[in-house]
Amino acid sequence: MQAFLVLGGLLALIMFGVPVAVAIGITAIASYIMAGEAYALTMIAQRMFSASSGFTLLAIPFFILAGALMNTGGISERIFRFAHALVGHFTGGLAQVNVVGSLIFSGMSGTAVGDAAGMGQVEIKAMNDAGFEPKFSAAVTAASATIGPVFPPSVPMVIFGGLTGVSVVQLFIAGIIPGLMLTVALMAAVWFVSRRRRYPVERRANLRELRESFMGALLPMLAPVIIIGGLVSGLFTPTEGGVIAVLYCMVLGLFVYKEIRPSDLPAILWGSIQHSVRVLFIISSAGYLTWFLVHKRIPDAMIQAVMSVTTVPWEVIALIIFVLVAIGLFLEGVAVIILTVPIFMPIVTQIGMDPVQFGMLMVMCSMIGLLTPPVGILLFAVSSVSGVKVGDIVSELWPLLIAIGVVTLMVAYWPAVSLWLPRTML
Repeated sequence: MQAFLVLGGLLALIMFGVPVAVAIGITAIASYIMAGEAYALTMIAQRMFSASSGFTLLAIPFFILAGALMNTGGISERIFRFAHALVGHFTGGLAQVNVVGSLIFSGMSGTAVGDAAGMGQVEIKAMNDAGFEPKFSAAVTAASATIGPVFPPSVPMVIFGGLTGVSVVQLFIAGIIPGLMLTVALMAAVWFVSRRRRYPVERRANLRELRESFMGALLPMLAPVIIIGGLVSGLFTPTEGGVIAVLYCMVLGLFVYKEIRPSDLPAILWGSIQHSVRVLFIISSAGYLTWFLVHKRIPDAMIQAVMSVTTVPWEVIALIIFVLVAIGLFLEGVAVIILTVPIFMPIVTQIGMDPVQFGMLMVMCSMIGLLTPPVGILLFAVSSVSGVKVGDIVSELWPLLIAIGVVTLMVAYWPAVSLWLPRTML
């Protein structure tokens, strides 16, 4: 009962427009007071600090900064040209380019919003100029941006690893196959819609054009190879990998492509600091709320409640997916992961689900939340970039959401999708 009161109060605050981090903090404080344990308020500073000071979490600001450098360093256009030459002639034309471009860009940004901001303007303008409906262009851009947190490197995976102690390296490698499957599923959905509407197809690129576009995008595409290779080989930790990513992106933008001027760096750094602070503030506030949940043994109560309904593993997983998607209607992806991990981790351990697989499932479910109103951050991000109303974007999203849902179910019920590669490589 306490869990529902806490969650209900939190959602009510968010629906009234209270920022997520502040809403989490208010909910935690109110929970302690209502429980007659106001003395615990003296622990706010300590619990918030300890929740956000883990070494692994230090990777978050660096990957966010790396994504910002990629967004402004001439990377988006080069990736778009290569994707155009690679799949522009497929049914769906530039819509397929949109999806593949997001896959390539995701290996550098690590965030869905970063992908939408970095590639969105280029992709949407190109699709609209080619004759696609603006609302479909916006919908494809929003849906394809969900590849970013699934394919490594991924900020949500870093957060999950920091909260649970699960190896971030394993999570990164586990995301490769689901990320590729998500790309294929979205391309299939785009093919279906484009075939019915007879959207334009680009001409097939010749070998010279393909080679030139590949060489132009080669250095950006090496970024995830360097990061994953270094992590797997043990050359550096995920946090050090974030630093390497920043240095690599800075060299590309300042010295190779020369599209970032030294005078641009303060604005890029400030924007990254703001984004990082927002994420870490949510984590620190959730740390205090999580302490309350553990202190009141709410996860244990949730285990008993779920197990009283069913002990069949696939039914438990289905229930978890339903709850995650429902919460995702009101909370953005990072907040969903931070708040629900302490509750659901003991449950999935009880039914024998691998923590790495559960981490991938959490990320996939949180991506669905980014695309569903009323608090779908990607919807608003793409709407601001494209000028298309949120309602119009949602009306075009359903085939793409079905594709994402299919991959989510495969991750949930087919362990090899997320576990085969890390078990093979590590």
